[in-house]
Amino acid sequence: MEIFSKLEGFKLDVLKEVGNIGAGHAATALSQLLNKPIDMAVPKVQILPFEDIAEKVGGAEKIVLTVFFRVEGDAPGNLFYIMGPEAGKSLLQRLGAFEPTEGLELTEMEQSALGEIGNILAGSYLSSLADFTNLAMSPTVPALALDMAGAILSYGMIQFGEMGDAALLIDTTFVQGNDEVEGQFFLIPDPESFDKIFTALGVPLDDD
Repeated sequence: MEIFSKLEGFKLDVLKEVGNIGAGHAATALSQLLNKPIDMAVPKVQILPFEDIAEKVGGAEKIVLTVFFRVEGDAPGNLFYIMGPEAGKSLLQRLGAFEPTEGLELTEMEQSALGEIGNILAGSYLSSLADFTNLAMSPTVPALALDMAGAILSYGMIQFGEMGDAALLIDTTFVQGNDEVEGQFFLIPDPESFDKIFTALGVPLDDD
């Protein structure tokens, strides 16, 4: 794919730093919100083809919990925060002192809390990326869904038209003692937005 040939030889050090700073900001914001110390592991960052996203979270038919945002500003796109339903409930119990509930369905309060956690994470990562690129980027109000990964990604494509052919993946792990709760952020810039982001990061985009 074109974007991967452009990135050949380019180390992801800058994007890793974006992830590190974003995770730090998110941990601080969540700690203040919950009035308790929150730790986040150093995130893993990579670029992958759009069609590999579903496989990355367990396959197109895997039931996942997703917080979805539209990214607005200079480099618009779509942002998905995806985790397993069990991970979502575990996250709520560990971070927000929610009582365990039966089944995969979420109460209205649990949905609101996950939306707020996703909102803090999205704002932190986008703010970090905006600082590095000097591009204005901000998330819309989050939407939450519990469905098959393939259906959620298809919905995003239907709602907002053609997505870019590549995604920026940031693995996000909350750490509490010896326990970890994992989730994954997928930033999928619109087709023209990836060029803007990487030009701003100093990645040569010509064919020379």
